[in-house]
Amino acid sequence: MELKSIEKVLGVHESQLLTYMRLSNKRVGLLINFNVQILKNGITRRVF
Repeated sequence: MELKSIEKVLGVHESQLLTYMRLSNKRVGLLINFNVQILKNGITRRVF
């Protein structure tokens, strides 16, 4: 899980999540951006 509070999720943020997933041997990861009005719009799920 990667928590952010940013204007917009960029490719570098998703790459960071994938790196964390590889290093921890996890297949599913969440990228959560708290800088949105509706929290469910700030959640990105990635499967490795």
